[in-house]
Amino acid sequence: MKAFRIVPQFLPNILNPNLFPITFPKPLHIPVFLSPLSSTISTFRSVFSSSSSTPSMAESGNLTPFDGTLGTQFESFRTQLDETSNLRERIRNVALEIESVTRIMHANLLLVHQSRPVSEVLEKAKSQIGPLKEHFNRLAEIIRDCPGQYYRYHNDWKNETQTVVSLLAFMHWLETGNLLLHPEAQEKLGLNTPDFGLDVEDYLVGICFMSNELPRYVINRVTYGDYDSPRKVLNFLTDLHAAFRMLNLRNDFLRKKFDGMKYDLKRVEEVFYDVKIRGLIDNEDSKGDQGSKEQP
Repeated sequence: MKAFRIVPQFLPNILNPNLFPITFPKPLHIPVFLSPLSSTISTFRSVFSSSSSTPSMAESGNLTPFDGTLGTQFESFRTQLDETSNLRERIRNVALEIESVTRIMHANLLLVHQSRPVSEVLEKAKSQIGPLKEHFNRLAEIIRDCPGQYYRYHNDWKNETQTVVSLLAFMHWLETGNLLLHPEAQEKLGLNTPDFGLDVEDYLVGICFMSNELPRYVINRVTYGDYDSPRKVLNFLTDLHAAFRMLNLRNDFLRKKFDGMKYDLKRVEEVFYDVKIRGLIDNEDSKGDQGSKEQP
């Protein structure tokens, strides 16, 4: 116990920094010419002085990266890219005008879902076919300036073309009850030239877009008392769906649109079933229509 009592008496003396002063040795004085830093600086000075005294590539007569064959190649690349950019801009300007006309045509066709007469709706929509034909002729003139490059720039106007085909096909069906064929669509748009025509896939996608309007058309027509329209639309969609089944479609955009046609057909079948079980149409009419379809 005495040892523990003695330790606190000596603890202040141990902790006192002035009791045992600590001395450090003085740093050695190194001459400047012997310092490693000075030797490094002198080495860099000698290197930069020697590099500044040597002539550059241009002064020595050697080729720079932008002279000769390399410069000529990239100059041609720049010219090609500028021409491609200007050409795409011209195509997009015409495509925007086509889109503007299709919006007006689509707005006129939407009136068919109301109680407007079909002839009046078609008359307003047909008035936009002329401007569409002019715009597609302008596109054809632009593409003729670069022969063989149709599919290189095709993506710049294919969406507008698909929309136009869908509207023309819907108008043709309202007027005749039949499908707008590919040659007929080309004739309406003036795309019957060998260097600028209507792409088959664009035509098929447009037909799939047109089928999306038919279920809405059927429902609205039944609402206004036209109970025979579900039968007509059902027969048309059934034939159209069977025709598409003949195609070997891959897993692409066209395949997805064709899958959507199945649901359009199902919705029309449901409307036709509801109308039939309520006795709003005669069973003889539906049987007679099916019999006429089975005849060659």
